[in-house]
Amino acid sequence: MLVFIDDSGDPGFKTQSGSSPVFVIALVIFDDNLAAEETALMLKKLRRELKFPDTMEFKFHKSRIEIKRKFLQTAAKCNFRIRAIVVKKESIYSNFLRSNADSFFNYIVMQVLKNSGKRIRKAKLRFDKRGEKRIRDELRTYLSSELDNKTNNIFLDLKFVDSKQNVLIQLADMVAGCIASYHKNKDRALYQLIQKLCEDVWEFK
Repeated sequence: MLVFIDDSGDPGFKTQSGSSPVFVIALVIFDDNLAAEETALMLKKLRRELKFPDTMEFKFHKSRIEIKRKFLQTAAKCNFRIRAIVVKKESIYSNFLRSNADSFFNYIVMQVLKNSGKRIRKAKLRFDKRGEKRIRDELRTYLSSELDNKTNNIFLDLKFVDSKQNVLIQLADMVAGCIASYHKNKDRALYQLIQKLCEDVWEFK
């Protein structure tokens, strides 16, 4: 099992100063390597069809609406499933989480992995490379501890990859962005393109 994980929005709480009111973590889950390889190939072919250079990175918030639509239409033909958590920041009352962006990020990732209904097991987790090494190590240690991973075997390994070089992390970005946009009452039509792939989209409260 391969799981590609990315977020939409930001983990900050200064919503009056530009922080996003909604934060989403999306998991794109492949049950075997072949499905992941086939999906990556289809998305790379789409990039060629659009006459983009091979180095171009698909990013939801930077893409024109027609590119978002074509990307999600292509992705919807592929064999993967989506689990996501949607956090409306007004529902978070913990002062610690509201004042510590990294801890908030780690906590939300832990929640979506922990509450997967045992649908994520022995997975290889792949995150977009973020922050300095200390922050990445803290996430790995935190998840191992909070998920009691030695007992529950939720993940086999956890690695950080460069999104510019990994089209499946780009897929996770596009999915997260689509879900976030939908929950901000925009792009309902886009969300409908991937809705059948959504195993669970949890509005965290």
